[in-house]
Amino acid sequence: MDSTTTARQCTLCEAHCGILVTVEDSRVTRIAGNPDDVLSKGYICPKATAMGGLHHDPDRLRTPMRRVGDTFQPVGWDEAFREIGQRLRAVRSAHGPSAIGMYIGNPAAHSSSVMYGALLRAVLLTRNFFSASSIDQFPQEFVAWRMFGSNVLMPITDIDRTDRLVVLGANPAVSNGSITTMPGAKSRIRAVRARGGTVVVIDPRRTETARLADEHVAVRPGGDEYLLLAMLHVLITEELCDERAVRALCTGWDELAELVAATTAERMAPLAGVDAETITRLARDHVAAPSAVLYARIGVCQQVTGTLTHWLVNTINAVTGNLDRAGGQMFATPVVDAARYAKYLPMGHGAWTDRSGAHKSFRSELPVAVLAEEIRTAGPGQIKAMITYAGNPVLSTPQADKLDAALESLDCYVAVDMYVTETTRHADFILPPVSALEREELSLLFPMFSVRNNARYDAKVFDPPADGLEDWQILARLVTEVVPLPVRRFTGRALNAVFEQFSPLRLTAAAVAAGPYGVLRRGRNGLTLSKIRDAAGGVDLGPLQPRLPELIGTSDRRTHLTPPDFLAAMRTVLDDTTAAEPGYDLQLIGRRHLRSNNSWLHNIPSLVKGRDRCTVLVHPDDAAARGLADGDPATIESPVGSIVVPVEISGDIRAGVVAIPHGWGHREPGVGWNVAAALPGANVNLLHDPARTDSLSGASAVNSTWVRVSPVEAETPHATTPSEVAAAPR
Repeated sequence: MDSTTTARQCTLCEAHCGILVTVEDSRVTRIAGNPDDVLSKGYICPKATAMGGLHHDPDRLRTPMRRVGDTFQPVGWDEAFREIGQRLRAVRSAHGPSAIGMYIGNPAAHSSSVMYGALLRAVLLTRNFFSASSIDQFPQEFVAWRMFGSNVLMPITDIDRTDRLVVLGANPAVSNGSITTMPGAKSRIRAVRARGGTVVVIDPRRTETARLADEHVAVRPGGDEYLLLAMLHVLITEELCDERAVRALCTGWDELAELVAATTAERMAPLAGVDAETITRLARDHVAAPSAVLYARIGVCQQVTGTLTHWLVNTINAVTGNLDRAGGQMFATPVVDAARYAKYLPMGHGAWTDRSGAHKSFRSELPVAVLAEEIRTAGPGQIKAMITYAGNPVLSTPQADKLDAALESLDCYVAVDMYVTETTRHADFILPPVSALEREELSLLFPMFSVRNNARYDAKVFDPPADGLEDWQILARLVTEVVPLPVRRFTGRALNAVFEQFSPLRLTAAAVAAGPYGVLRRGRNGLTLSKIRDAAGGVDLGPLQPRLPELIGTSDRRTHLTPPDFLAAMRTVLDDTTAAEPGYDLQLIGRRHLRSNNSWLHNIPSLVKGRDRCTVLVHPDDAAARGLADGDPATIESPVGSIVVPVEISGDIRAGVVAIPHGWGHREPGVGWNVAAALPGANVNLLHDPARTDSLSGASAVNSTWVRVSPVEAETPHATTPSEVAAAPR
């Protein structure tokens, strides 16, 4: 029996943990953590073991599919591209370039093929571009742009050297970090405490991370900004900051002091849901620590005040001297140092809007919250055709259940995807790339946000099939079909030949050679792609170093503490503290699970076996008041929709708050992932109003939605459990 083991990375989440993939007789038999990996050091989570399951999944598409009536039938690559090109060009000719919309999902960022996604976006010349970023990280990018002059300059939490870690709206014990790549986060958190440091988690739920911490502060959903304003009041009025040092590096000290003059802990406490004494102590302890860092992520991103909250996080780190210093917020130096040049890219904020005029473009894209309406609403600029790449917006975005019908109305819809999903089931063509184990590459994006500088190579485990195409090859062929070309039959073939010579790996090799560690700068001792490929577990490039002065893109090269639009928006928030939605008495937040990742790992039996994951977490007092019993189905209603999921009673959730994970609800007709389709669960995004967005960045606000929860009175039919699905023959 032939057996081989290949070292590479798991690319299913941002951690990109190093793995060892063992293959026997052309099947993955074992996936283990790679102890030589310079970043993850042998750690993996259960998701990593699913790489083999994804590769071998019989439901994964392996040939292009074309819609014929209500079904899909295989079609050859050349025929598919030829017909796609004809149909997309016809739409553009009849309705203009913005009649073609494009959506890029989260998995695209886990491959260097995304550079060809950017090229396709550019040649389409459409204003109707969308991505998962506007339901994920837009507020953080917007803050980075306004404070530091570049959306790429989202600071990283230097967890391995900090003396005090304060986590808001993040759960790194499960996520292993996001926009702060920290595989093995549990060990890193424990290490903070082991060296005498302190860990505090501020979250409405006692999360897996909170269970590792010294202190859990159960803030009210949407109360983070009030807590942070009160902390700033303490820091400034008690003169705990080095004002001279702050003024030397930053602008806006006086305006900040004026803003927080009245935001006392006593006044903010009821709005934050945290007592004044705790808030005051948090501020004093933060500035007193030798090094300290506030780390916030998606839980506060997905609020109507997401941008303002991240602004206050960065501001507190800056005024306490914890910006661009060891143990605080820092910036990586990756082998391809894109952040050095990203400041020269225009953000295009407000260069155009959606057709309602309510939502401005940012980084030259529109928020995904308007996607359904831009397809549904007739008139100039209406989207008539769509291209989606590695995305499932029907499940992953709030569209008030309108996106299904909208996608059906398109003249042409092309999906680059491995499955027939809730979204791609509406496509005219589905173009499946080879699996992650069938390609080799060097990640460019996530080293930019890693807690330690490194370079790690992804080796192929399997040779791709002779007729298989990688993501970038599919996207390049789509570029050829939509870009204007004379005598397309000949020039298109020539352009495809050119693209084949410029694979992402070849482009990356050139970028590494020219980068900060490359041979073109450091001579024969510098890095090359070959050296990285040959290094067991990658190349360790050392801890993060202070470097904001060389990266900052503001006109005066100083950190802007008080952008005028932020000040104005915060004053509006302080003037309007209306909380509850009439008729609704509970606030809904999200939660994540170690064995799940958005909507696209639910077809792997090993990851969905066991108890239901899509439940509504309810505090015992709230359950008792509503007659809810553990395990019983409950109806969750919001002003825009309702779903039914089982109740899970837990003292880990703050009273007045409920939590439901997203990414579930696969029981739609025509989906092609059979395991996922048999699972219980519901689409929580049906409860979120797409019109409810962050006021500055336009990101969807899917946290703090007001709901009511009640028992399901009628008898419900039996739902197949994940355990039954895993045990069923396939």
